[in-house]
Amino acid sequence: MQTIRLTMAQALLKFLDQQYVEFDSQQTKFVQGVMGIFGHGNVTGLGEALEYGNTELKYIRGQNEQGIVHTATAYAKQMNRRAIFACTSSVGPGAMNMITGAATATVNRIPVLLLPGDVFACRQPDPVLQQLEVPHDYTISSNDSFKPVSKYFDRVERPEQLMAACLNAFRVLTNPEITGAVTLSLPQDVQAEAYDYPLHFFQKRIHYMDRKEPQLRALEAAVKLIAKAKRPLIIAGGGVIYSEASPELNNLANDTGIPVAETQAGKSCMDWRSPMSLGGIGVTGTLAANELAINSDLVIACGTRLSDFTTGSKSAFRADTPILSINISPFDGLKMDAQFVEGDARTVLQELTARLKNIAYATDKKYQSEIKAGKEKWNKEVDRLYHLRDENFIHQTAVVGALNEFMNLDDVVVCAAGSLPGDLHRLWRSEKVKSYHMEYGYSCMGYEIAGGLGVKIAQPETEIYILVGDGSFLMLHSELITSLQENFKINIILLDNNGFQCIKNLQKGNGSQGFGNELRYRNPVSGTLNGEVIPIDFAKIAEGLGIKSFKANNLEEFKQNLEKAKKETRSTLIEIKVEPGTMSDGYESWWRVGIAEISNSSEVEKASQKANAKIKSIKAY
Repeated sequence: MQTIRLTMAQALLKFLDQQYVEFDSQQTKFVQGVMGIFGHGNVTGLGEALEYGNTELKYIRGQNEQGIVHTATAYAKQMNRRAIFACTSSVGPGAMNMITGAATATVNRIPVLLLPGDVFACRQPDPVLQQLEVPHDYTISSNDSFKPVSKYFDRVERPEQLMAACLNAFRVLTNPEITGAVTLSLPQDVQAEAYDYPLHFFQKRIHYMDRKEPQLRALEAAVKLIAKAKRPLIIAGGGVIYSEASPELNNLANDTGIPVAETQAGKSCMDWRSPMSLGGIGVTGTLAANELAINSDLVIACGTRLSDFTTGSKSAFRADTPILSINISPFDGLKMDAQFVEGDARTVLQELTARLKNIAYATDKKYQSEIKAGKEKWNKEVDRLYHLRDENFIHQTAVVGALNEFMNLDDVVVCAAGSLPGDLHRLWRSEKVKSYHMEYGYSCMGYEIAGGLGVKIAQPETEIYILVGDGSFLMLHSELITSLQENFKINIILLDNNGFQCIKNLQKGNGSQGFGNELRYRNPVSGTLNGEVIPIDFAKIAEGLGIKSFKANNLEEFKQNLEKAKKETRSTLIEIKVEPGTMSDGYESWWRVGIAEISNSSEVEKASQKANAKIKSIKAY
């Protein structure tokens, strides 16, 4: 057996450089590079291998460990999970900073490979700088925190263990049914230790992402269920986009007259102008979708994990409405006691369309007229919200509308948390698949700018527009520097509404007067957090980082600044102040939160009683 002597870190990179995926007969190099921040624990091991290893892997230096994981996650999401970046960090705080990013990737079913440095496997220098010592179990390090947020975790404590660890890691990373964050914890001494690795370990390896074929029995049962439905509704999730099943979904909807509502991950799989497109569904959904959902007699959930925002905490449908779930994952497909068709979204939709055509199934004209009327009513509401004007302040929905109307067909909008995802899910008019990139599985504040960079890396010729609130910007904007460093232009639209107005609205909707969510000084008289608003010049912050910055005091200036930003060759930021509370409201939707049953506020107790009455009316699963 031929061998080559390499350090464990050198062998790891050599292996990563030879990993490919094949989907629909098209091969893609799977690992494009490594994003990282060096420190003790990876700089003299993995860092040395990146510097001298002679691989094709690109190295991108990030500014914040959480940020680089978000960037890698967004890249993989935009690439339909068929290309990734690995992420590396030092031991201790550097590694722990990646935990939130790992959870975000796992919740969203997006592959990301994490390579945190770890303390010495030999234990001789212990305790080292930044080492977590656990007296009752010395095998535990900070990196054990990755276990609950990873789909696969391994600690490589000997150089020869790398081979089994890598094979298992890519078993998970390249399987869309179980993918998510994968963590290989790398003790710093083992990274630098040499071993005679077999050459065959470094041969080109192709991971086949075959479309999962549905069982005939399940298809026939699904057709019988649909055939009985008079008012069916399709919920399209991210699985539709990752499967590249948008054409098949449109064919099924148009052939049968079954309307389609989208989750946040599924949004843009339907052109908003399509007669069967209802837009978003659930807590952040459209009136058209939510009114049809509550009166539907069959819900067809395709490629969605049926989160509480999609199902209105299981209140969006009647208790007796059956659910037919199409999914590659039994874990997701069996939720809410659904009848389950296990299979690839595109394949299943093709099969269902053909079978429903054979029995001449279609919804009746009355239902289709109701769909049309609901769309027309909703389009008028969007137009109203997009064009709200006031002499004294700017409406948040008007800013969203101005951006939507400005952007080109191929441009991509990126967002993640706060009140903006609700406005975008309800109001944004997507025409092209993947022109809408929302992280709402984890709704992770701080994803926006780092994620927008990942989308730009995936689509370097595309203009990327990132909608971010002041709160999220303050949490994590460090990857603006990375965008300059790597010459990836991104455009940030920063809406300043004095803090976390989304959560303040949630408080006020449940009996509170609003507490602790705004960017205010502490009142020197009362001692409470209701003093004057803290004035923050976000444009100046960005300008200090080297970003081309603009301020808009009205919508006309905002539109002018959009034109100027588009002409720039470096990253831009437009700051615009919007009136708190001018986001869109809920439309026939409900979200369950825990409300105190006993309170010094009678309004809180009333809200709790109302919520408990609602809970009793919902089917328990």
